Amino acid sequence: MTDALDLGTDLASVVAEEPDPVLFATVSGAHLYGFPSRDSDVDLRGVHLLPTADLVGLREPAETRSRMWVREGVEMDLVTHDLRKFVRLMLRRNGYVLEQLLSPLVVRTGDEHRELVALAPGVLTRHHAHHYRGFASTQWRLFERTGELKPLLYTFRVLLTGIHLMRSGEVQADLPTLVGQIDSPGYLPDLIAEKAEREHGAADVPHARVAEDVERLHTVLDEAQAASTLPDAPSARDALHDYVVRVRLAADRSASASVVA
Repeated sequence: MTDALDLGTDLASVVAEEPDPVLFATVSGAHLYGFPSRDSDVDLRGVHLLPTADLVGLREPAETRSRMWVREGVEMDLVTHDLRKFVRLMLRRNGYVLEQLLSPLVVRTGDEHRELVALAPGVLTRHHAHHYRGFASTQWRLFERTGELKPLLYTFRVLLTGIHLMRSGEVQADLPTLVGQIDSPGYLPDLIAEKAEREHGAADVPHARVAEDVERLHTVLDEAQAASTLPDAPSARDALHDYVVRVRLAADRSASASVVA
């Protein structure tokens, strides 16, 4: 964990309190993206494993769970999906869940997490550009309505993440790292520094200038997608199916053994 996330023991204990096994939990949000503020929320994301009985009966299970709490004035939230739902999201060109899976800010991990990370490259396609293009457009509209710095940084972050992914096949969510690797507006490091001091506030940069830069990066993303060597469809669908079945069956055997013992 980073200094801004000097909460490792606390976060791990919260994850351990979940009613079903948590296969992994990582930190997402501004801390992952490289522009947390002093009072940024801590966003925990991960995967839990429902009992098989919950999935084959008539009742609809809670495939997504969330909880929020406050520690020393900092708001925290934990959102987890059941493994099957999470893997389905991975196969739907969802860059957001891939960023959570591959986050270097790890609170809980294990063999199942490491195996899923190893399978992640097999879901990457050139069509993930659509996810980042759409996310950028949503954040840009929010910036145009509010003039706030946060959605502007999100706009640049997702555009640069999409460009980097199309060019390299690597999911990189950290904006300062991306700025160092891709031709980016020169004012971005200053905006990142501003965001570190305040979670909310206006972006101190001319609207016309940022609009031109955002439009240019959209064009760069289009070009990167057209030239990308990423495939058109995931290659890991069967492997992921086998993985989900195997992890679920192993958990059932472990639970049965515990009952017998």
